[in-house]
Amino acid sequence: MLKKSIIAIFSVLVLSSVLTACNTTRGVGEDISAGGHAIQRSAQ
Repeated sequence: MLKKSIIAIFSVLVLSSVLTACNTTRGVGEDISAGGHAIQRSAQ
């Protein structure tokens, strides 16, 4: 019983870490894309 609880808690922690990393990576990609669009607009 205790072993299953520990595995469940560990799984939740790992999944939450992965989801947070995905959101952070997507945010960085959007920031870089916005910067690229700004450079293109200023170059025209």
